[in-house]
Amino acid sequence: MKLAALCDSDTAAGLRLAGIQNIFITQGDELNKFNELKEQNDIGVVFITEIIAKNISKELKEFRLTHALPIFVEIPDKNGHMKDHIDFISHLIKRAVGIDIAKKEG
Repeated sequence: MKLAALCDSDTAAGLRLAGIQNIFITQGDELNKFNELKEQNDIGVVFITEIIAKNISKELKEFRLTHALPIFVEIPDKNGHMKDHIDFISHLIKRAVGIDIAKKEG
């Protein structure tokens, strides 16, 4: 299984340096790129910026409920984490294990 990303061009540059080769850069066409990406059968994990995930939240939620793969992992863009953002992976861990995973500040 391959890794992929659905992000802006600035985030794409960093992900290319990290070795991600399948990058879908959005320029106002988030939903089209999302639909293109989910048609590929060889991708296991997709890194998606929080802002794009927010813009396609309805479609992303429906996809997550009906498909096991690819797993969409939300990451911050160059501006950092969005205010009041709920991390989907931490939410799944909390539901499965019953423990809230949090990073201590300080």
